[in-house]
Amino acid sequence: MGAVGVNGAAATVRDPRDRAKTAAAGWAKWAPVSAAAIGAHLLGGGGLLYANRGRVKHQSGVTSNTVAKIALTGAALGATIYSGILGAKTAQGDRHSVDGATEPNAATPDDVASAQTQLRYLQWALPVLTGAILVLGAQQGEQQRPGQILAGVGNRLARRVRD
Repeated sequence: MGAVGVNGAAATVRDPRDRAKTAAAGWAKWAPVSAAAIGAHLLGGGGLLYANRGRVKHQSGVTSNTVAKIALTGAALGATIYSGILGAKTAQGDRHSVDGATEPNAATPDDVASAQTQLRYLQWALPVLTGAILVLGAQQGEQQRPGQILAGVGNRLARRVRD
């Protein structure tokens, strides 16, 4: 929604000097919702990890899934924070001219243009990261099926006996 809706709407603002501030205002309205969603994800994920700590330790495949999901969550959090910093940078200044929230024009100051270029990539990296987290969550749901638990624990035990 943000990359297409907020940034797309900002690009249609008539005065190019108001586009960055318009996008920043839209993202600022979204920030509390985003923060609440991130908090809920971290709280819920921590609770699930604690409740399933035995499966994570003993069931084959669950540990690697959990580590990957934690790494992706960390990357998504870092990208979110960095996007906020870059977004604030693009909104500062003397109503500089831009073509859109992530598109500089010839009159855009170099530092702002650099921030916009980075934001252009981050606006798509965040949905990819969160989508990957969702896929791993679905895989974890499948790993909770009784047959998967038995097979996973059996595989882990067999490896321990071999080693």
